[in-house]
Amino acid sequence: MGLSRRAYAAHRGVSHTAVAKALATGRITAEADGTIDPVKADRQWDAATDPAKQRGVHARQLGADTARGTAAAKAAIGMKPVPRAAITAVNETLSEAGAPGDGAEPGEAEGGQVSFLRARMANEVIKAQTAKVRLQKMKGDLVDRNRAVAAVFDLARRERDSWLNLPPRVAANMAAELGVEAHRMELVLDRVLRAHLAEMAEVKLEFR
Repeated sequence: MGLSRRAYAAHRGVSHTAVAKALATGRITAEADGTIDPVKADRQWDAATDPAKQRGVHARQLGADTARGTAAAKAAIGMKPVPRAAITAVNETLSEAGAPGDGAEPGEAEGGQVSFLRARMANEVIKAQTAKVRLQKMKGDLVDRNRAVAAVFDLARRERDSWLNLPPRVAANMAAELGVEAHRMELVLDRVLRAHLAEMAEVKLEFR
């Protein structure tokens, strides 16, 4: 025989209402006799609840266990040097997001290690930035970089070809108007335009 709802609420460290709601929503299940098996119910409750939203004595115990595990992991990691590139990446990510320093040298804990808090902050910043970029792509605010580069170079090539085809089309009329030889006019125009296009080709575009 298991516990009554009120007894399980006391065991769990939550209100009787919270237990009733957990039963009603299927988060936990009662036994055939209507009582609650605390071991099974705890397992069901933990599996169906975000640890960050846990409440009560049981949740605090889980938090304490997690803290001990984190401390042990931190101690183990502390035995190994963190690559400077990793520290720099965390610092740059948080700096771009406007996050403040955490102590001695920004982004580092004692011994040159990246603090768990700042590493987690950096991870959250990256996830937020990634989500923002995806949203901007969906809204059409961002375009594919490779497609943009290809479009720009295609436009530049068509503009160049259009200018190079200009002398043969206009040289005769210009020569007649100026009273000069048509072929010579075409050669002069072609030379001037090619020199000008060569200068324009020196312009470097940055797509960053």
